[in-house]
Amino acid sequence: MRTVNRSAVVVVPKQPLLDWLRSIDPTNSEMKLADVRKDATVYLLPEAASEMSLVEVLETYCDRIFEEELNTWHLATVDWPADRSRANFQQWFTCSFHSMVVDASDGPLITEDL
Repeated sequence: MRTVNRSAVVVVPKQPLLDWLRSIDPTNSEMKLADVRKDATVYLLPEAASEMSLVEVLETYCDRIFEEELNTWHLATVDWPADRSRANFQQWFTCSFHSMVVDASDGPLITEDL
C-alpha cells in the first residue's frame, strides 16, 4: 500500500438537492433522500495538514464540485440553480474530510479528464 499526496472529501447530497430534482422532473417524485445519497462521490483535493486547511482548500473547489454534482443528476445547465455559492453548497451537501488517502491496490492508477 502507498499513501497518495491528496486529501479527500466525501460529498453527500441533502434535501435541497432532492427538492431541486423533483422540481425539474416530475418523474423524480418517488425518489427518496436515501436514493440520492447512495454511492456518494469522493473528490481528491490538494493535500492538507488539518481539517481547517481542508475547509480552506474546499472553498477553492466548491463551485466546481457543486457543478459536478449537479451535472451528475441533470445535464441541462439552464435548469441548474443560479446560486451555487459556498453558503448554498453547505445547504445542499454534507462533506466529510479525510486527510490521509491510501491506495491499497497494486494496479496502476489511471486518471481520466471529465
